[in-house]
Formats: sequence, structure tokens, C-alpha cells
Amino acid sequence: MTTGAADILEALAPLREPDLFAGPVGADEPPREVTLPPDDDDRGRIASALGPTPVEIDEIIRHTELPAASVYLVLLELDLAGRLHRHPGGLVSIAAD
Repeated sequence: MTTGAADILEALAPLREPDLFAGPVGADEPPREVTLPPDDDDRGRIASALGPTPVEIDEIIRHTELPAASVYLVLLELDLAGRLHRHPGGLVSIAAD
């Protein structure tokens, strides 16, 4: 029960004063795995997994055994270069030269 302003200030005190001995935010979270950008060898493996027949992106990830982030980045590069066709259902194929 609140009887005066002092009670309200006492209840709000933890919100105003930071805990100086608390670790940084996220310190108790496990470290994230860092994915390095794909190199030319990775790009070649992904390009060789593509053909004129549409395939699922997950199949490319499984076939190349590369991180999903790397596969998506290379597919984006190919798409921006006009070398990738996107099909319904999340399928992709390489554009004919």
C-alpha cells in the first residue's frame, strides 16, 4: 500500500539506479557463430550446384555443405548480376548465358 511519495520513490529506485556490478547486456548469451564471407571456391561450388532445372535452395545448402548465409549471399550476387532465375516455391536455376 502506498502512503506517500516516499513509497513511490522507493518502488521506482531500482529502475533509476543501474546495477554497477551487472555484466554487459547479453553477457550470459552463448557466443554467436561468425560466418565468413564466401570465397571464390564457395561461389564455384554453388554455381556448379545450379543448372537449368529449378532446385530448392535448401538442396543447394545440403549439397554444398556451406552455411546458409553464404549460399543466400552468393544467390543474391547471382540474382543482381542477372544470372539467376527465381521460380515459384522458392526454387532457383541458373540463367542461360
